[in-house]
Amino acid sequence: MSTPGARANAPARNAGRPVAVWAMTRGPLSSRFWGRCLTIFWCSLSYIFLLSPMIVVMGASFQGGEFNTAIRFPPDDPSIQWYLEIPYDQITSLGISLALATVAALGACVIGIPAALGIVRSNLQLKTVISAIFRSPLQIPAVVSGIAFLQLFYAIGDTTGVYWQGTIYGLAIGHIFVATPFVIGSVVAVLQRFDNRLEEAALIHGASRFRAFRRVTLPVIMPGVYAGALYGFMVSFGDVPLSIFLTAPGFVTYPVEIFFTMENDFDPSMLASGSLVIYTCLILLLLVQRLVGLDVLLRSGSGGGR
Repeated sequence: MSTPGARANAPARNAGRPVAVWAMTRGPLSSRFWGRCLTIFWCSLSYIFLLSPMIVVMGASFQGGEFNTAIRFPPDDPSIQWYLEIPYDQITSLGISLALATVAALGACVIGIPAALGIVRSNLQLKTVISAIFRSPLQIPAVVSGIAFLQLFYAIGDTTGVYWQGTIYGLAIGHIFVATPFVIGSVVAVLQRFDNRLEEAALIHGASRFRAFRRVTLPVIMPGVYAGALYGFMVSFGDVPLSIFLTAPGFVTYPVEIFFTMENDFDPSMLASGSLVIYTCLILLLLVQRLVGLDVLLRSGSGGGR
C-alpha cells in the first residue's frame, strides 16, 4: 500500500519519463541526420571538384565575338562561332586518336586475356615474376617508355631501313604496351574467383577446350575484359608523354595537337573541340547504358564463383 509521500512523488517521476524517452530516441536520430548531411556535403563537394573543369570548358566554348586570349565563363556573348572554326588539324588528330585508342584496346585484349589465363592457371615457378613483367608498364614513367620506344624504332630502322616512329604501327605498339596491364589486371581479378567446375562440367559433357572457353569461361570474364579495355582506351586516348616521342608532322594524336597549340598560343577553338570530345563521351556512356548497362562494366565476376 503506497504512502501519501510516494503518491505525491509519482507525478514528478512520470513527468520526467517522456523527456528521457524523447532524449533517448532523439539522440540517434539526430546523429543519423547530421551524418547524412555530412555525406551529402562531401559527395556534392567531390562532384563539384570533378565536374567543374568540364562545365567551365563547355560553357566557355560558347563565347563568341573576337579572338580572346583568356577563358570567359559564363559567356557574355553566347555563340557557336568557334565550333564552326575548329581547325582541320584538330579534327584529323581526333580521328587518329580514336582509331589508335580502339586498336590499343583490342590489341590489349588479344594479349591480355591469354596472359591472364596463363598467370592464374599455370603452375610455373616464375609465375610471380611473369606477372610483374606484364604489369611493369604501370611502374615505368610514360616519358621513359616513349624515349625507349623511340630509340628502339631508330635501331630497327638503322638495321632494316624501316622506321616506325611517326606511323600508326609504331604508335599502336607503344599504346598496346601501355594498355595491356589494365586488361591483365581486371581479367586476373575475375579469374581468381572463377569456379573451374563450370568449365569441367562442359568438358565432361563433350565440349572441346575451345568451345568450353568460348561458351562458359569467356562470358564470365567479359566484365573484366570490358573494364580493362575501357581503361586501356581511355589511357591511350589521353596519352601525351608516350605519343609526343612517336608522332611526326602530319601524324599527331589529339592530346599532342592540343599540347602544341597551347604551347604556341591560346585558341578558343580548343575549347570547342574539347567540348565535342566531352559530348561524344557522354553520348557513348548513354548508349552503353542503353544497350549493355554500366553495371556490366562495373561487375567483377561476382557470379563466377557460384
